[in-house]
Amino acid sequence: MIGERLVQKVAGTRGFLKVAPHVVPALDRAVHRLSRGRVLLSAQMLPGVILTSTGARSGRPRRTPLACMPDGDDGWFLVGSNYGRADHPAWTYNLLRHPDAEISWKGRDVPVTARLLAGEERAAVWRELLVFWPPYATYQERVARELRVFRLDRR
Repeated sequence: MIGERLVQKVAGTRGFLKVAPHVVPALDRAVHRLSRGRVLLSAQMLPGVILTSTGARSGRPRRTPLACMPDGDDGWFLVGSNYGRADHPAWTYNLLRHPDAEISWKGRDVPVTARLLAGEERAAVWRELLVFWPPYATYQERVARELRVFRLDRR
């Protein structure tokens, strides 16, 4: 597990957090498109989906590659970490406004409904997320906002 620990350590560094928001999503979208949904580069580090949500303002489809923590076969958790940047990521506003969305999961399109977690439910899931991907703690420490956590359920 040295490789996994190294990736987690690098994912929390300032250099990674400066470059990753610009490079990782663009590479993920390109490789996912070219592989016809079969490959998601960031999924080599941890599970990932391509979220297709409806734009909160535009109403147009928005595709965003995201890390996820699966919950069985019919649920996923997403964290609006935005790589520890100050603002909530746009996809979180999209899900708040239009909770029905779709994910590409392991090459399959899955219709989902998103729900923002709060209170004790969020706290319990947050503890699991920190075990699953420890860099989330670093991202949270760097911002004043509470990172949004969504549960996606298959429709």
